[in-house]
Amino acid sequence: MATVDLVMPKMGESIMEATILKWHKKAGDFIKVDETLLEIATDKVDSEIPSTTEGVVEELLFNVNDVVAVGTVIARIKNGGDSSQAGVQSSSPSAETSHTISQQSNFEPTGYSQQREQTVAAETPTSKSQIPNQNRFYSPLVLNIAAQEGVSMTELENMPGTGAEGRVSKKDILQFVSDKRAGKIQESGVRSQELGGQNKEQQEMVIPMNKVEQKSEPQANQLTTYTGNVEIIEMDRMRRLIADHMVRSKHTSPHVTSFTEADVTNLVQWREKVKKDFEKREGTKITFTPLFIEAIVRCIKRFPLINSSVDGTRIIVKKDINIGMAAALPTGNLIVPVIKNADGYNLVGLAKQVNNMADAARNNKLKPEDISDGTFTLTNVGTFGSLMGTPIINQPQVAILAVGAIKKRPVVIETPSGDSIAIRHMMYLSMSYD
Repeated sequence: MATVDLVMPKMGESIMEATILKWHKKAGDFIKVDETLLEIATDKVDSEIPSTTEGVVEELLFNVNDVVAVGTVIARIKNGGDSSQAGVQSSSPSAETSHTISQQSNFEPTGYSQQREQTVAAETPTSKSQIPNQNRFYSPLVLNIAAQEGVSMTELENMPGTGAEGRVSKKDILQFVSDKRAGKIQESGVRSQELGGQNKEQQEMVIPMNKVEQKSEPQANQLTTYTGNVEIIEMDRMRRLIADHMVRSKHTSPHVTSFTEADVTNLVQWREKVKKDFEKREGTKITFTPLFIEAIVRCIKRFPLINSSVDGTRIIVKKDINIGMAAALPTGNLIVPVIKNADGYNLVGLAKQVNNMADAARNNKLKPEDISDGTFTLTNVGTFGSLMGTPIINQPQVAILAVGAIKKRPVVIETPSGDSIAIRHMMYLSMSYD
């Protein structure tokens, strides 16, 4: 009998940790290859993690709602493999395991499973052991937020972390910044031997750990009481992540929103005329969204700076045109699947991509790569009956376009023979940009 270690898979280039939502098996249960072992969530998408081996679940190393770093061992499974073969396979994942992961889950197979002798597994230290603060790992997202908010490395090293092995998560640093701005954390110096050659200004930015804990712990345990007839609804995980993402966007970019209106009468009449034949011929519906995306692609080609991101004092112009489209989830929350290389599709191709992404979102079938690498975002506030809105930029992009509900209104029509008033289909567009 050999033991296989299952580790938290890499869910994308920028994903450094994930939250365990649900275990589908418990210790002592039998599990098959590719059978779902657990469900996890990142700040982008929820996913099911399959087992890479068949056997009996020996140990689950984390609990539900634990935040686990990528590459950390999360479970151990005893399989029926020959122990003599386990030692040979211990240095690298099996070819069959790697193939299964890449084909079934689109996760990176490197380091996902490692087979070894049971005696070796017993000697492996638990992944929950703490490491010194000065040596702990910081994700690119945490470092980026720290740089934007002026959080020093000394503050990071002294910051309490709720992630695996005491790592600082996005939630931790955002809470730290919020508390600091609200005056809940007093800025103070520390011992000179801890600071080395830092100047006075740097010393004043450092916050001793005991003061952070004294300020933050009572806040976490204190419950606010409400008077009157109220109903308290706890936000689900996705809504909390959306809120954090939107707040961070406002802190990152100074938003400006411009409004205009468009006469889309010809567009509405054309769609009404062709939609039945289009669906019969192409096997998919033609909605307004692919028409809007096609127009956005043409505008980006004329004004490429709106398809960019900002890195310090540098503007990174993206040559790929990847259009994100806000889509509703069954829970009522929104997610932004991305149509990669949208300029490479004709109208039929865009219609199929839009419908496929929308269906995947409604059925919780989106994969991590489906919501990554967007360069510009479209959101349709008209689906909620709104005439216009002020959308929040989807970082690290620099602009987002909102389209409102299409309404019939009397408008002035200018013609060579004179002006007239006619009933037209009108729509407001609002673009927020940095």
